[in-house]
Amino acid sequence: MGQGGEPRRAQAYDGELGAAVARAQQGDEAAFAVAYRIVQPGLLGYLRGIVGDDAEDVASDAWLEIARDLGRFKGDGAGFRGWSATIARHRALDHLRRQRVRPRAATLEQDVLELPGPSSTHDQALEALSTEYALELVRGLPRDQAEAVLLRVVVGLDGPAAARVLGKRPGAVRTAAYRGLKRLARQLDGESVTDEDPRTLGEST
Repeated sequence: MGQGGEPRRAQAYDGELGAAVARAQQGDEAAFAVAYRIVQPGLLGYLRGIVGDDAEDVASDAWLEIARDLGRFKGDGAGFRGWSATIARHRALDHLRRQRVRPRAATLEQDVLELPGPSSTHDQALEALSTEYALELVRGLPRDQAEAVLLRVVVGLDGPAAARVLGKRPGAVRTAAYRGLKRLARQLDGESVTDEDPRTLGEST
């Protein structure tokens, strides 16, 4: 998978997604199924990174709310992905509160950020983020980094959209995603990585 591969694949479906959502809002059940098919994989991956094995149940709750409130949504395909991710995040946080489960935290050592190396942070992490093992590693990141990585890489949101979901500034989300990807790349490959500027995580990735 090349740099930015997952977000670009998600974005490639945005036209189809937007059209499907518009038809679904007019009562077309088949169109809603199309929207579900496009959005569900990324949404489920995001939820697995937050709630683990309970992701399917939380996703079901999220889709019930998405279906119920679909008529109130206004926007295009990319906007729908962000809107659905926001709903899923709220349901996930509710679930964690009910279960009184705290995401496992890991300290991001400062020396990791300073390690030089020949490989791209983004490329290394993107190669394996679709695996269960990688999602388990994501769950070990600090919450802000884990959510930033999941929203940018797994759901495929751009920086501003991810920032809206998290209620943070885009720059803060870019930095969190950069730090999370850097740690993941080191854990996944056991190699040192480049000290990239978080600004290189551009809005088109």
